[in-house]
Amino acid sequence: MITVHHLNNSRSQRILWLLEELGIDYEVKRYERDPKTMAAPASLKKVHPLGKSPVITDDANGQTIAESGAIVEYLAECYGTRDRGDEPLLPERKGGKLDKDYWDCRYWLHYAEGSLMPPLLVGLITAKLRATKMPFFAKPIAKKIADQIDQTFTQPRLKEHFGFVNEHLAGKTWFAGNHLTAADIQMSFPLEAAAARGMIDGKYPNITQFVDMIHDRPAYKAALERGGEYDYA
Repeated sequence: MITVHHLNNSRSQRILWLLEELGIDYEVKRYERDPKTMAAPASLKKVHPLGKSPVITDDANGQTIAESGAIVEYLAECYGTRDRGDEPLLPERKGGKLDKDYWDCRYWLHYAEGSLMPPLLVGLITAKLRATKMPFFAKPIAKKIADQIDQTFTQPRLKEHFGFVNEHLAGKTWFAGNHLTAADIQMSFPLEAAAARGMIDGKYPNITQFVDMIHDRPAYKAALERGGEYDYA
């Protein structure tokens, strides 16, 4: 049995989606954020020393795995060919040659957290900075700092990344190949988080189409029912 240590409103939602796509049994162990700090509870440290989510435990081999990318790759590699015929979640090399689908999938698996999430997180931090209660004389200073960071770093980087992703999806349904792969699972979180915050407008129709499409999948809807509250969807 696979157990997903699931934190509300977190990146572990895409792990539930992946498990639903795979059609394998799993258990959800729920954890709630501190309502003031939004931090994960200390009890998660009993599962993994960093106390972050997502984390999974797999009773089949005694593995405890953290980090979204590692979990997605693990589940796709260990269980991703089950009942999927010729549509593995991790495309394989064909005939020993370098294969475009193989490398596209690996690229987007790493890109999601390595390149796209950092500016999104900076934007979240600056937004929280503007909303934080502080002495009235400090508020204009904090706002000016947040605005400067967004204008010089966050907004230009996100515009660059969204344009890049939108262009890649032009004429495509999926990020790698012609069917759902682990890359699509991994890319779901940053794109739907951006869409929920109004960052994806008419300039990026291919991203909007991708997010709408995955939200319509039966497995995605089933994952929402299992996971509960999820602000980014």
